[in-house]
Amino acid sequence: MNIGEIARRAGVSRSTVSYALSGKRPVAAGTRKRIQHVIDELGYRPNATARALKEGRTRTIGLVIPPAGNRLTHMQLDFVASVVDSAAGADLDVLLSPSGGDHDRSFERLVSESRVDGVILMEIRLEDARVGRLLKAGLPFVGIGHTMDDQAMCWIDVDYAGLIRHTVLHLADLGHRKAALINRSPELVAAGYGPAIRAREGFTAAIGERGLAGVEVACGDDARSGQQSIEGLLREHPDLTAVTTVNEAALPGIQRALADAGRHVPRDFSVTGVAGQLWTEDFRPPLTAAHVPALEMGEKAVALLIERIAAPRTPPRHILLAPPITLRSSTGAAPAHRTGAAAPPQGDPGGATRA
Repeated sequence: MNIGEIARRAGVSRSTVSYALSGKRPVAAGTRKRIQHVIDELGYRPNATARALKEGRTRTIGLVIPPAGNRLTHMQLDFVASVVDSAAGADLDVLLSPSGGDHDRSFERLVSESRVDGVILMEIRLEDARVGRLLKAGLPFVGIGHTMDDQAMCWIDVDYAGLIRHTVLHLADLGHRKAALINRSPELVAAGYGPAIRAREGFTAAIGERGLAGVEVACGDDARSGQQSIEGLLREHPDLTAVTTVNEAALPGIQRALADAGRHVPRDFSVTGVAGQLWTEDFRPPLTAAHVPALEMGEKAVALLIERIAAPRTPPRHILLAPPITLRSSTGAAPAHRTGAAAPPQGDPGGATRA
């Protein structure tokens, strides 16, 4: 059954039926009633495009991802999959759009050409021109992360500052006197990428609280960079006994470099951080870490965006997630021969659970 058949039976033109379905032009009440009677009689269901036209919406949301040339981490892929699944459950399609560098034109088309009803924006920086562009356009959006001046935007984020601070306090409780932060890539740190900058803030706060010696290194998002980071740290800081990280993709390289250097984990060296659950469980021994709840974040982002689309003038909502730190086998008492003092008994970080 199609619009042509409905038009024939109702005695009107195809365009009149189309206008009645979409609401783009006024149709006389009697004519609209006659068309609706035929539709009900035939059991006709307009397709998605017709429904969208009638509602004045595309029933499509945009998901702005990092450039395709940048390999997505498992955490990011889990988030993308969660957004797609959650959108499908709400009868919405998802349009993926890369952003950054040569891909800025794609983002601009997404915003300016009415392709989507709203946008979920990944990889937020402390100062992010894309946020300003979306606010100016009046297009509903949700940030995965938040800018420095975040009051005008809706966002969901992980408390990287608080979690990294707790991992370092945990290391201090175990007697470690010198720790390193293995951060995200130099490019992301230089660009003001939110998680990287807030991880640094948490690290700096914790070493200041406990009077520890601390060193930070920016590390590419891959295993080889993780290996090189550890090799450099051990060479330049032989008294280093622990690291914390927000760079999950570097973890296999971190593990390999420590093994090559003869540093047994956790007897000689402790490793902790914030990462996706897959990475924490694959690390050997299993990693003491806070899990980034990527699947939960995807679900919440879609639900929040649907709220924004339905009621765009409601006050922006801010959701900051602080998952517990799960204690596993990758952290232990600091080796006395490297710290120069006996280590205190093992302690738990705030909000920790043991797996």
